[in-house]
Amino acid sequence: MRVRTAIGLVALAAAFAAPWPASAVVGGRDGGPIASSTVMVLNARGGVCTGIVLSRRAILTAAHCADSRVDLRIHWREGGEPVLVEPAAIALHPEFNAKSVTNRQRSIDLALVRLSTPLPARFSPATLVDGGLPRAGSPVTLSGYGVAREGEAKTTGTYRSAALATVEPYGPGKILLWASDPATGGKRPGAGACQGDSGGPIVAGSDGVVAVSSWSTGPSGKQCGLLSQGVLVAPQRGWIDRTLAGWGESVDWTNSP
Repeated sequence: MRVRTAIGLVALAAAFAAPWPASAVVGGRDGGPIASSTVMVLNARGGVCTGIVLSRRAILTAAHCADSRVDLRIHWREGGEPVLVEPAAIALHPEFNAKSVTNRQRSIDLALVRLSTPLPARFSPATLVDGGLPRAGSPVTLSGYGVAREGEAKTTGTYRSAALATVEPYGPGKILLWASDPATGGKRPGAGACQGDSGGPIVAGSDGVVAVSSWSTGPSGKQCGLLSQGVLVAPQRGWIDRTLAGWGESVDWTNSP
């Protein structure tokens, strides 16, 4: 879910000063759960993603957003001004496969980013869910800083959310969560993730993060509007905890959404 237009980091951050349309994650609404636990993840090729705050120095996002070969910055606004912070370390999940979509191979699209400087105290660490996996029909909320309309890069930068329902197009999942607009069932265009929402939270219940957005599908010629995909965090708890511990960090877990 990357913005296709190549924009440098400085230019992209400066552009955030402009007002954004009061629209939504495709088909959703402005705002949403755990907004204070999220940041933006930007790269010098114009890539825009979302990140989930686990501690004042640790961010969880999608691995395809954190390619170590590209200059990366974590972004937020402070007093109306853009802030760009360079990572001190990036850890891609060892089972991440950058060519998984084209090669139809398994991939665990997660990355952890350690910041070189701590986030301001106003950020609240998110809580991850290590419990039962959502089954078909379960309500979830997907949020992120992505585009309000597919292909319109200038509509990124506002935290938006969409109320979705879990679906099981390939049966119950143990690695991935799939969701769609409950009004369409993924059969026709509706609300969902789009470019810029990768790495953002998929929340069940009031504020428990069950998955991290990674991909979306759309009708013919489109990339968004049908199904939204996320990587479940519970099955990856071991890797998350080990990596954070190596950095002297930790995350809060709960057994229920």
